[in-house]
Amino acid sequence: MFDNLSEKLDGVFKKLRGRGHLSEENIQEALREVRLALLEADVNFRVVKDFIAAVRERAVGQEVLKSLTPAQQVVKVVREELALLMGEGLDNRLDFAARPPVAVMLCGLQGAGKTTTCGKLALKLRREKRNPLMVPADVYRPAAIEQLNTLGRQLDIAVYDAGDESDPVRICTAAAHYAGLNGFDTLLLDTAGRLHIDDALMGELGRIKAALDPREILLVADAMTGQDAVNVAQSFDERLSLTGVVLTKLDGDARGGAALSIRAVTGKPIKLIGMGEKLDALETFHADRMAQRILGMGDVLSLIEKAEAAFDQGEAAALEQRLRKEGFTLEMFRDQLRTVKKMGSMESLLKMIPGAGKALKQAGDMQLPDQELKKIEAIINSMTVRERRDHRILNGSRRLRIANGSGTRVQDVNQLLKKFTEAQKMMKKLQKMGPKGMRGMFGSGGSLPF
Repeated sequence: MFDNLSEKLDGVFKKLRGRGHLSEENIQEALREVRLALLEADVNFRVVKDFIAAVRERAVGQEVLKSLTPAQQVVKVVREELALLMGEGLDNRLDFAARPPVAVMLCGLQGAGKTTTCGKLALKLRREKRNPLMVPADVYRPAAIEQLNTLGRQLDIAVYDAGDESDPVRICTAAAHYAGLNGFDTLLLDTAGRLHIDDALMGELGRIKAALDPREILLVADAMTGQDAVNVAQSFDERLSLTGVVLTKLDGDARGGAALSIRAVTGKPIKLIGMGEKLDALETFHADRMAQRILGMGDVLSLIEKAEAAFDQGEAAALEQRLRKEGFTLEMFRDQLRTVKKMGSMESLLKMIPGAGKALKQAGDMQLPDQELKKIEAIINSMTVRERRDHRILNGSRRLRIANGSGTRVQDVNQLLKKFTEAQKMMKKLQKMGPKGMRGMFGSGGSLPF
């Protein structure tokens, strides 16, 4: 989402880095360009004005002008101010400090992604050892109830059965009673939305709030709506006193101004962000990490957290034993690729590595990493079990059969085998290092180094 903004800011800082010494005039010129870049990204103009004033006050001070690396100091100031703008230092953790079942109300306009977010949040909470119950409180859109039931079956998470009840307030209160009797510690209320804000909608949400006293009232806002998301957040906050915001579709190609403006305008923290369509693509929002992503500095901490969530230590230990016994095979290689795919798209993962996002952009029309991984997996899947475990038997006719079966070319099969042979040599070297080398492969999450 922030690609255009990142590119423009990188251009500004590149000009600064080209100067050995910075004057106040140089910095003022750069800040004018930063201001334009933020406005083009659809950031609220008042927010831009305050942000530029804060950066200017620090950037023209002695800490920058007298520094040995003034351009780097300017980037540092911008990064820190961006993080503060998005809420660094605010407690954005979900609050469950109440007698269970704790109610979490999801509200927002129709189409913002409330129902999907409800499923994503339920999955996230279950992984955090909570026992959520999803409540279909949107009785005006029949598809919403069926969608929530489908998500429940897909995730194996309970959905409250409202039966023929049509009053959202009675559904929520009955669900709370049911949750208390059946051991559920969290109620996720999927409330109704409208295409616009109206008194009927707010009145209903107000009655649900009065009946259940939710610990969290989260606005689900579509980040691709830009400034509208900020206006919607203000309106909902005035009527319901929001505790936080969930921004959806942050992986899209919109300009991203809502993410930069919404906290500053409403004063409410962004607590969660939707980073894809998959049901595990809901992340805790970290203002400092987002600032680093915007400035092209990557997000290594989030990458590590994704790896720790995807790689099971027990599986890693079993894989280590297999590797010692059987050696590194194409079958193991494929299994590791599948594990890496659980972390998200390769493009999104590479963007978390400092400098990799820029390299991807420069690559232009080169094949995307995810397409390459699909091709590799298709080739390995077209092999027999024996061929996967001993690639040395792959003669010309076998390679032709595999290429035809995977919809690729013989050259692609040859290229994969060449890369695999090189990886196999590296694995043997690591094995010769003994326990130290093996710990290097498996100790920090169980991933092989590819």
